[in-house]
Amino acid sequence: MRTRTAALAVAAGAALLAPASLPATAQEQGEPNPKSPDVRESSPGGDAPRESLAREGSASAAALLARAGSCRQISRGKYRSDDGAPANIPVCGKRGAVFWKADMDIDCDGRPGKACNRRSDPLFFHATAFQQSDGRQLDAERLPYVVVPGASRRWNHAAHGIDGGSVAAVIHRDKVLYAVVGDAGPTDLIGEASYAAAGALGIRADPKSGGASGGVTYIVFKGRGASPIESHRAAVARGDALARQFLRQN
Repeated sequence: MRTRTAALAVAAGAALLAPASLPATAQEQGEPNPKSPDVRESSPGGDAPRESLAREGSASAAALLARAGSCRQISRGKYRSDDGAPANIPVCGKRGAVFWKADMDIDCDGRPGKACNRRSDPLFFHATAFQQSDGRQLDAERLPYVVVPGASRRWNHAAHGIDGGSVAAVIHRDKVLYAVVGDAGPTDLIGEASYAAAGALGIRADPKSGGASGGVTYIVFKGRGASPIESHRAAVARGDALARQFLRQN
């Protein structure tokens, strides 16, 4: 696993999105229809749920991966998956989206809880780059989110229509999970998602020893994201619409 640096400074200014219409609880963040069961919290010990919960939306993993089969590199350079690893991961572009294929390290930053805190994660940081609609930090234990590299000459996510709340389809094996862009990391590393995202994909969600060594595809859709950022239900609804559009356009 890579040695994560502290998250970038909290984004300045007012909250990014409109006030939440629902409280940010684990139950209310889940998508209720049969294609998208609730994303429940993984066990405090870091083990992923025994049965993966990532069966969201109508776009299959195979269809999305087929569209991401070739890369038109849009980053000026390539990223490392871990400290000391070779820089061989480009950010690629398609109509309506950017994507990369990497590992998954576990981000526990944001609001502390039973699983994500300074005791469980020596690199725990109390803030995320983007905040909830009520100004509070995101909850990595409950909200599936992905981490984008910090803006640099190599690649600036904002210049490509990606910001806090943008929706990503995260694909691992035959599973698709919709998550929001919730945090920013080092400028030279890529491949990280929240504790909740890992658990929902059946990946061990331990910030010290969990994650996946590879085989994870992150497709981040441009344009309007999920509102409010803390609602997983909103991410699933918006992500499914954007995924179907992505399949039609590419």
